[in-house]
Amino acid sequence: MFRFVTAGESHGKELIVILEGVPAGLKLKASDINVDLARRQQGFGRGARMKIEKDAVEFISGVRLGETIGSPICMAIRNYDWDNWKRIMSAEDIELGDKTMQLKPRPGHADLAAAIKYDRCDLRDILERASARETAARVACGAVCKKFLSEFGLKVYSFTLNIAGVIADMSGLGEEDIILASENSPVRTPDRKAEKKMMEAISDAENKGDTVGGVFAVVATGLFPGLGSHTQWDGKLEAKLSMALMSIQAVKGVQFGLGFGFASKKGSEAHDEILYSKKTGFFRKTNNAGGIEGGVSNGENILVSCVMKPIPSLKKPLGSVNIRTKQKVAAEAVRSDVCAVPAAGVIGEAAVAFELSSAIKEKFGGDSMGETKNNFDSYQKQVREF
Repeated sequence: MFRFVTAGESHGKELIVILEGVPAGLKLKASDINVDLARRQQGFGRGARMKIEKDAVEFISGVRLGETIGSPICMAIRNYDWDNWKRIMSAEDIELGDKTMQLKPRPGHADLAAAIKYDRCDLRDILERASARETAARVACGAVCKKFLSEFGLKVYSFTLNIAGVIADMSGLGEEDIILASENSPVRTPDRKAEKKMMEAISDAENKGDTVGGVFAVVATGLFPGLGSHTQWDGKLEAKLSMALMSIQAVKGVQFGLGFGFASKKGSEAHDEILYSKKTGFFRKTNNAGGIEGGVSNGENILVSCVMKPIPSLKKPLGSVNIRTKQKVAAEAVRSDVCAVPAAGVIGEAAVAFELSSAIKEKFGGDSMGETKNNFDSYQKQVREF
């Protein structure tokens, strides 16, 4: 299987991600990763930080002469803002003074709960790691996984469905239309009418010192039956995807296919009828299940959508309590985005790409790309002949 860990603080020197499990022989360049790092930084409603950073990856290990060599892939992403925070974020034992301390936790953020857990007297020890800046490392990991998935005919993309209650109309749009329109939209939505209203809602929130959330969707195409398992709770594909997506900062809900819409449907309306043809094999004429049944991919596209709450860092802060004096105060007013839903979709792509890559490696094994692809080809023959 694949596994990864990240390290680094929001205003530290750099972010690090170590990805294990990628077979040797995958062609890989920094540009394969930098394109998604750039996509993560875009989107109407992003904050001033994105004007400072120019995210690009540096391979530390695991890649030689343009291809993976089977060892852990270590990648670093420099934080340019570090130059402004060297003293405050220093690893040395120095005195900073009370003026630098963060003492007023933000409602909706990890500040207070994690400060209590880790017994920290300065909330900066929490917010630096809880920050969504960490997701740049995850996007780098996901970009490697996307390259791996492409070797098996799989593609992952995302788009924005809803911002501040403005819902995109997806009717009549094909896959390529959705991808092209979303990538050329400031809010990454294919609906031009909704795009304008979404941007107006973001601007209105900014003018009021507020923030807005929304819903993004992630789609994986080129799937085949058999990823994941029904045999144990922790082997179910949607369970693994759910955990990865719920781990994204500010994501508070995940649904596959029709999701919560199943509650208002009868069984005869909800389930996807099974058809067969010699050309395509088994297939469904609808995809309410979102491409997964019983914890196993069924060959249809995987469709998953996630709701992202409004960012808790407000220019006009909510009420809070000073953790030292215990007096009522306004929460810290920390520099942040007004809306990060468009960027969250790119992060969602990375989460889905990682879990699908891990599922492919778990099923087909292989220490080299040749071995993995040979096993994959053999299974594809089995599926065709079933």
